[in-house]
Amino acid sequence: MNKFADRLKELRLEKGILQKDLAEKVGVSRVTITAWEAGRNEPPYDMLVELAKFFEVSADYLLGISDI
Repeated sequence: MNKFADRLKELRLEKGILQKDLAEKVGVSRVTITAWEAGRNEPPYDMLVELAKFFEVSADYLLGISDI
């Protein structure tokens, strides 16, 4: 189980956006978002920060360290 992958997908779906739209917002390819959501890769630190800002959550939440 990959908490980051699960939470990224959950947050994206809650926001009602497609992978390609998220990719455009944070400056990566749709394939990259797909790989993150599948748990094949994880983002570098700077991108983790961008995702946390975009979804208005903490990096700890995205990584599964906390539930808030």
